[in-house]
Formats: sequence, C-alpha cells, structure tokens
Amino acid sequence: MQEAMFPETDGVLPAAVPAPVQSLAAALPSVVRLGTSSWTFPGWAGLVYAHRASAQALARDGLPAYGHHPLLRTVSLDRSFYWPLEAAEYAACAQQVPDDFRFVVKAPARICDAVLRDPGGRGARPNPLFLDAQTALGEFVRPAMEGLGEKLGALVFQISPLPAHWLSDREALFAGLDALLHALPPGLLCAVEVRDAAWLGADFAALLRARGATYCLGLHPRLPPIDEQLPMLRALWPGPLVCRWNLHRRHGAQGYESAKAGYEPFDRLVDPDPGTREVLARVAAATSAAGQPVYVTINNKAEGSAPCSVIALAEEIARQRAG
Repeated sequence: MQEAMFPETDGVLPAAVPAPVQSLAAALPSVVRLGTSSWTFPGWAGLVYAHRASAQALARDGLPAYGHHPLLRTVSLDRSFYWPLEAAEYAACAQQVPDDFRFVVKAPARICDAVLRDPGGRGARPNPLFLDAQTALGEFVRPAMEGLGEKLGALVFQISPLPAHWLSDREALFAGLDALLHALPPGLLCAVEVRDAAWLGADFAALLRARGATYCLGLHPRLPPIDEQLPMLRALWPGPLVCRWNLHRRHGAQGYESAKAGYEPFDRLVDPDPGTREVLARVAAATSAAGQPVYVTINNKAEGSAPCSVIALAEEIARQRAG
C-alpha cells in the first residue's frame, strides 16, 4: 500500500519500508515527528531511497521520497542558516511532502551570529544585524510562514558561539533576544538553540517562557550532556520538545569533519549512543503523553546514520511508552 501511494515520477523513488518499521511508525503518537538534517545523502540508498542517486539529484528530487517514509515526518531545513530563502522556495518544499509533514527551519546566520565571518569561518567584524527583529521578520519568519503554511513546524534560532565580551554582558544579550522574540507573530513554535553553556540558567528559561518560546535541546559537544540540559526543559514544562541531535560527543566541539570522515556513507550506526537515546526517548515519551508536540531532527554525525538513528530512537520511544 505504501508504494502505491507514491506519485508517479521519473525522479528518485522511495525504498521499500520493512513491515516492522511501518508498524513502529503507526504505533508512535501523531504529535511525535522524527527526521533528519537534510535529505541529500547518496548512502541512504536502501534506507530511504530505492536506488543510489547523486547528492545533486537528491537535493532536486529526493524530498518526495524522503517524505514517503512513515518515520520521517519532519526535516530540518538547515540551508536557510547559510542564506535566507524566499517564500517560493519554502512553498516548493511544502508541495513535495504529505499533509501531516512539518518542517523545522533554521534562522539565517545573519540574524543569529554576532560576528560576520571570513571564508575560513573566523570572525571578521561585528554583525550589525545580530538579533535584529525586523530582519528576522522580513527575511525569515514571514517567508517561512507564507511558503510553508500549515507545514511549518518549528522555527529555530541557533545562536552561534559568541565572543567572550557578548557572554559577559548578559543583560544586553538577553535584552536583544527578548526584543526579537517579542516581535514575532503569536502562535508560532519558536525554539532557541545555543552553543555556549553560559546561556543555560533560570533567567534564560524565564525569558523564553515570558515570550512563549522554548529551548531547543541541542545535543552537541559544545554543550553539557543531555542530562545536564534537562533543567531547562523542566523550567518550561509543560511545553513542546524541539531537539537537534547534532554531533557525537566523542568528536569534540570542532569535530564535524572527523565525524564525516569516519561515518560516510552514512548507511549504518558507527558510534551508537544508547545513553543519550534513552534519555531523549524518555523526554519525548513524556512530552507526547502530555499532548505536546515533539520535533527531533538528527544529523548523520550523531551516530553515523541519521535514518538508522531515527529508527533506533523510535524503537526506544515505543519501549518507554509501553513500559
């Protein structure tokens, strides 16, 4: 039945989904949406796609096949971090996925990075648009709302690592974020992800709660392990769960390239992290039991293969709910 529902196309076709995975997807609450960061990996042939295709072909034609997988009900549009997308680009994505699919969208770096960076990633000079509310509305929020419509799931403002002088002036930093969140239209699911542990605390949680935003659980070596971030979520309870599982801790804060080298072609779990997965599943199960939405997107660099991580996490969520 699943294969017959896929529209006729000459492009990328979906992989056959094993019956146990279909049953697992059917058992998850509808408010739980799991997915990956992007969909453009040739090594996912047999997992997500029926045949191997180039990254370019998947970027162009792979999203319908990705959205056909019953466990992949969200995806993180990370490319919006590197340059703002137009409403038409968001709309083109929305047209390729089922009605119950939702997108997690990252705000552009021109809003979320305090410095303008050179081609090597080094901070070159201060960014005058950092946390600028009008730029956020005009270049990110409104185009995403217009283009994605009901398929907009969560907006993520990932604040890049900050220079020490920004972190030391907590009052000014919080004032800037508060003004940004205050300017956003009501009713949106907005999550703030940080890359500096200095953010974490009761005052940060209070700011988010006051503005109707939530904390994006960022699983990244720059931050404390998942257990040590849970007080942020408890301070915002009851509320949604937005999580981006980015990078295995063994690679360190700058370890994306080493993870990529060790994990390609991203077709299996190389470094399983059952401890993180168990805690994350427990939080997801509790959040969904309270009727709150759950968005978890996983990078290949978390364990080696994002689709395999999604399946393993779904299995653990099901086990937690059954227990």
